[in-house]
Amino acid sequence: MEIKQSIPPILRPDQVKPVSFQELVKHFDLTGTTKDAALTGISMNTGDLRAGDLFVAMPGLKTHGANYLAKALEQGAVAVITDQAGKDIIGEVDVPVALLEEPRKRLGALAAFVYANTPGNMPLLFGTTGTNGKTSTSYLLEGILRQLGRVTGLTSTAERHIAGEVIVSRLTTPESTEMHALIARMREKGVTDVAIEVSAQALTQLRVDGLHFDVVGFTNLTHDHFDDYAGFEEYLKAKAKLFTKAMADRGVVCLDTEYGQRVVELSEIPVVTISSKPGIDADWKVLVTHEVPGRTEFELVGPDGQKLVSSVPLLGAHMALDAGLAIAMAVEAGYEFEVIKKALSNGIEAYLPGRTELVSPEGAPSVYVDFGHSPDAFLNTLAAVRKVTKGKVLMLFGADGDRDASKRPEMARVAAAGCDILVITDHHPRFENPASIRKTLVESARDFRPELEIHEVSPPEAAIRLAVSLVKPGDAILWAGPGHQDYRDIEGVRTPYSARAEARAALKEAGY
Repeated sequence: MEIKQSIPPILRPDQVKPVSFQELVKHFDLTGTTKDAALTGISMNTGDLRAGDLFVAMPGLKTHGANYLAKALEQGAVAVITDQAGKDIIGEVDVPVALLEEPRKRLGALAAFVYANTPGNMPLLFGTTGTNGKTSTSYLLEGILRQLGRVTGLTSTAERHIAGEVIVSRLTTPESTEMHALIARMREKGVTDVAIEVSAQALTQLRVDGLHFDVVGFTNLTHDHFDDYAGFEEYLKAKAKLFTKAMADRGVVCLDTEYGQRVVELSEIPVVTISSKPGIDADWKVLVTHEVPGRTEFELVGPDGQKLVSSVPLLGAHMALDAGLAIAMAVEAGYEFEVIKKALSNGIEAYLPGRTELVSPEGAPSVYVDFGHSPDAFLNTLAAVRKVTKGKVLMLFGADGDRDASKRPEMARVAAAGCDILVITDHHPRFENPASIRKTLVESARDFRPELEIHEVSPPEAAIRLAVSLVKPGDAILWAGPGHQDYRDIEGVRTPYSARAEARAALKEAGY
């Protein structure tokens, strides 16, 4: 794959067949001018707007998008859709204007129309939601589809993939205008199957509107994002929106957390189930058969007793479960089980940046860098590292600033329970005082396990070097949180930073 390293761009097709503004007005039954314009794109943000775009001026939290019309026109907007409040701000302008109340609710449909993302003109779409495992399942699914000979696309927290091209992501799930432009570009490049990571916020904020998924998957639901949702029930219902007839045709649901059965009950579409836990009645069962650093072997048994043996190039039973979910999603999409079995007989070929990624050389203490930043992610990953480590396990982590603070004590308790040495440092402090974040984590860990060796070190560059000094070959360090990310968010500034590079440098300085 060709890797492009740059500021994450807005990805659009190179060629767009112009769409008549009047055709769009007629299709959506809008009111407005009889003037016409040729539309080649759509944007609700002047930072992304290009010549030929339809500018959708919407009310925002602080101001109305209509206040930015002059800039939009300067950049080449050829038509405007806005609500009555926006029309009052705009007044008379030279470009055609149409009225649409609550335009955000139709933004995805508008984008689909502009980019011709219509039924019969789309690749197969796979969507995965859940607290943990969305990214892993999406990458593994893309790898499976590629091994089946398909031309694949992917959009995840980490990256966008378009027929072998790799671009760094901007958001887990982009705004609907960007998402539809991305899908149109994938179509242009011959992509046949797309794996899409779908966050709860994406569903709540209508970022996947205008898309209809062929198959959707649910991984799990654990404590996270309670700064956005009032509790588990509200968080669950946000994710369950993916399992409605308006959003998808079929689904696969993991039952390994109690909320899986709730998704089954809430689902409007046919679903099959999967589990790795004994005693749970599920259509698909995953059994881990062997674990070593960098590879987990597993067996998958289907509803009719059909059996598949394969492996993932990752550490942990939870990764095997994500692979099983991805395989079941491919089967639900119509791919033959026996064909999948043959394609995966030597393992699933996928690289997941920052997912329990071993970054240490042979002969050194094992250092794993992982993206997980929730209590459940810590629990699973620590258990996986412990299983393949003969010596001590050191846990190194920090917590996000200006994000769900309610999960911090539990993160600290899970970390303390699963390691032999704990080092607490900074992650993305954003506009919060990093010392205050560390204080909560240290106090929670000490309250839970007073006898544990705990260190508080800032910044993370110093923390990883201390961590390396505290271990020896045969021991392991799990650095949780930063994963694949190449920056730290400090007071709104994305400061270049790589945990993988820092870990390798710390090991080299220690003589490994």
